[in-house]
This record gives sequence, C-alpha cells and structure tokens, in this order.
Amino acid sequence: MNMTDLATQIYEVAIDISLVLLGLAFLLTTFRIVRGPTLPDRVLGLDMLTSVAIGFIAIIGIDTGYTLYVDIAIALGLVGFLATVAFARFILARGRTEEDQLKDLPFKNPNEQGQAIPKTERRS
Repeated sequence: MNMTDLATQIYEVAIDISLVLLGLAFLLTTFRIVRGPTLPDRVLGLDMLTSVAIGFIAIIGIDTGYTLYVDIAIALGLVGFLATVAFARFILARGRTEEDQLKDLPFKNPNEQGQAIPKTERRS
C-alpha cells in the first residue's frame, strides 16, 4: 500500500465520520426545536440547524469537488444570520419569554425576599 492509497482511505473515512456527526447534530437540534421549552430555545435551534446544513453542504462540496457548493454555503450562512436576527427582534417585540411566564405565576419566586402573595391580591 502506497501513500496515495492510505491518504484516499483516510479521506473517505473522514468524510463518513463527518457525515455521521453532522447527522447526529441534526437529530439533536431537531429534538431541541420540537421540545423547546421556550421560544428563544427554538430560535437557537433553528440557528444551529442552519449551521448543520452549512456543514452538510461543505462536506458534500469537498466530497464531490464542486466549488459551487461553497457559494451556496456562504449564501445560506448569510440568510441564516438574517433569519436569526429577525427572530430575535420578534422575541423582543412580541414574543413571550420565560420571564413573562414567571410574572404570570400565582406566587412570587421563592428565591426573592418577602413572602409569596397570591396573584389575586397583587397589584399590577
């Protein structure tokens, strides 16, 4: 076995390992998007999903040798960044965060000083 055959085998194994790891990241990210529990978690999951897709495109581009895939990955990165910024602005403007949900609880946070007051007696 010469060095070229060894390099080819290492290259193929590295491509396969990369695709398996990206597939695992895709599944875990999809689980986070579905599970939540909050809107910011889902936005972060969508941003990660874009990064995993860029990784898939890069690996396929390296494997096939087409340089067009690099341009597609760059464009997807720009669109993914803009989508993340848009979702973040949505959360700030209209979305309910975890803090908003805690404010709607019938009692105060037990970590805060003072006694818990039922929501019906609280003044807003």
